[in-house]
Amino acid sequence: MWQRIKTAIILVIIVGVAMFASRQPFLFLPLLTVGTLIASHEWTKLMPKRKQPAQFIALMLVVTLVSIFVPVSWVVWWVLSFGIWLMATKWVLVYPAQEKWYGKRLFFMGIVILTASITAMYSLWQVSPWWLMYVFLLVWCADSGAYFVGRKLGKRKLAPNVSPNKSIEGLIGGIITASLVAVGVGFGLKLDTVALVAFLGLSGLTVLASVLGDLFESMLKRRAGIKDSGTILPGHGGVLDRIDSLLSAAPVFALGVLVLVYLGVLPALGDLKGLL
Repeated sequence: MWQRIKTAIILVIIVGVAMFASRQPFLFLPLLTVGTLIASHEWTKLMPKRKQPAQFIALMLVVTLVSIFVPVSWVVWWVLSFGIWLMATKWVLVYPAQEKWYGKRLFFMGIVILTASITAMYSLWQVSPWWLMYVFLLVWCADSGAYFVGRKLGKRKLAPNVSPNKSIEGLIGGIITASLVAVGVGFGLKLDTVALVAFLGLSGLTVLASVLGDLFESMLKRRAGIKDSGTILPGHGGVLDRIDSLLSAAPVFALGVLVLVYLGVLPALGDLKGLL
């Protein structure tokens, strides 16, 4: 446990400095690049017989770096990933009865999922590091709430064939915990009624997406026959084990904000520094 805590503290410091030390991407972009390389390597472990690992890692790095500097491509990646997450909902629910998703398509799914999440995090960071921090808080609060409530009250299994330790009670606890953050930020932004409802609804959808991301990675690891995606983070496993929830949450939130702002439901995002 102490090793897990020490690793978490170091991670928070590294990510925090990269996010807030400068508004120029001199620190944050290298962090995303390193994360992309490690996550890509770990994704190859989830694919059947580690097919074409070098090609996947190289292509993933090129696609991500090019996409980051071509903002017009971001929404395409987010929409594609949203489609994958919709399908993943069914895959998680029926596992292991159906495994058509497991095969060569994981190569292309990995490209989409990782690129969408990286560009979404970079997009939110560009608007304000505090907006990316807000997504982090939603995910962390949902995960922590689910863990503690699940341990105390968990009885009904959420997805027993994918992650036996997760419960419906834990899911409810996570949603409630994350909702406290969303409500606090929503009221702090002084949004009108329609905008507030839309903001809370998007935050709730983001939390549900984060749970799906966690379950999806658990399903991939179970199918691949591995416990952790890697060993680079002592006490935590691999990078994918730490960002599995963000893989789905970040692009869902970024796409949702884009749509709501475009429709005029939400005002353009501002800085949350005064609230968080």
